[in-house]
Amino acid sequence: MAAERVVFNEMLGTDGAVRPAYARLNEWLERQPKGFLTRKNREAETIFRRLGITFAVYGAQEATERLIPFDPIPRILSAGEWRRLSAGIDQRVRALNAFLHDIYHRQEIIRAGRIPADLIMQNAAFLPEMVGFTPARRVYSHIIGTDLVRVGENDFYVLEDNTRTPSGVSYMLENRETMMRMFPDLFQMHRVAPIEHYPELLRQTLESVAPEGAKSDPTICILTPGIYNSAYFEHAFLADQMGVELVEGRDLYVDNGKVWMRTTRKPKQVDVIYRRIDDAFLDPLTFRPESMLGVPGLFDAYRAGTVTICNAPGTGIADDKAIYAYVPDIIEFYTGQKPILNNVPTWNCSRPDDLAYVLDNLADIVVKEVHGSGGYGMLIGPTASKREIAAFREILMSNPTNYIAQPTLALSACPTHVASGVAPRHVDLRPFVLIGDQVRITPGGLTRVALKKGSLVVNSSQGGGTKDTWVLED
Repeated sequence: MAAERVVFNEMLGTDGAVRPAYARLNEWLERQPKGFLTRKNREAETIFRRLGITFAVYGAQEATERLIPFDPIPRILSAGEWRRLSAGIDQRVRALNAFLHDIYHRQEIIRAGRIPADLIMQNAAFLPEMVGFTPARRVYSHIIGTDLVRVGENDFYVLEDNTRTPSGVSYMLENRETMMRMFPDLFQMHRVAPIEHYPELLRQTLESVAPEGAKSDPTICILTPGIYNSAYFEHAFLADQMGVELVEGRDLYVDNGKVWMRTTRKPKQVDVIYRRIDDAFLDPLTFRPESMLGVPGLFDAYRAGTVTICNAPGTGIADDKAIYAYVPDIIEFYTGQKPILNNVPTWNCSRPDDLAYVLDNLADIVVKEVHGSGGYGMLIGPTASKREIAAFREILMSNPTNYIAQPTLALSACPTHVASGVAPRHVDLRPFVLIGDQVRITPGGLTRVALKKGSLVVNSSQGGGTKDTWVLED
């Protein structure tokens, strides 16, 4: 698992032979004339620019809206590989929802001594306001993005669980549509599992968790912070694909214990809100009083059971990086089974022994903020300078409880189009899971790729790109 370990190439074996799942893709690549992929890359960029597929970069001095880099060579998973991954993901998301219900009710896992009470009760992501409340179908996190990395033939690890407001599904869908438009012949050579039904499955999931007493065709809306949010394109995209309204806080109000949406005709009662804003901004009467993004009285209506919020407030405790180290115990506690997918070994810097180890090995490991995201606030020891390590050491020592550390994984690599031709680049994978009346896992997910040679940082905000992910059917 160290950085110097030989990188697993998902297309080529150690003997240079092409792996079966990639055989037809390899043959197709060899037949393409010089400059073909470069032209296709430009074509994809034109498509993305026309559709407005962008993401925002906070704090950037240059333009804050950027096109997300797209690689035209797909990442391929066999049907057998996907069966194992989907079984592990299913097990994991069920356990995390059971964990959320437990910590907001009887807290049996704390009573059993399987997780420290302070780690829950003193955690900023834990919402006391949710204690004793049970959402529809006992589902707390309805949309989950599970980040996976691969280091070997059968070695997959869960890097983190995104149980709050995971993003990226719009890029997954647009990547597939762009690939089908540009390479129809390549699709004819493979039986690729479809993903275009995701918006319909998302709508079915949201409808299934509507409050009791809601009409048969519940009113759904997506609550966005507005056009300046980094994922606004996705908010608008999903609203359009599902045929629901995209609203901001000022478009909703609470009256007589119910949530209403302003329309050009008359107010319309809202049954389900797919929120894409953080807990703290949902309701200025319950959380941050200065919030202009939320809806006054929304949380009281939610507690009264007249509206469902997806994902539920307080779900962030399940993807907190300090909790992450305990997820294998969480899975075993609620399912009675060993985890199918392993965690990355993790040191919690709030523990004196773990902190001492981390400080002694900063040059060889990765250190992350407990509440960090997007590749910010982290140290990748093997690629950091001595000055960067020294500066980070001071930050870490000033607030160790804010950090966890992990070994530097030798992330698997996939063939990627680069300036010099086709070369392996490191990748990760974010499959998207929907939980309502059932668990629905979209085959594949969003593959993120580190476009810089040797880089392990796949985040778009840090220069990474995306690929279409193909799951081959039997």
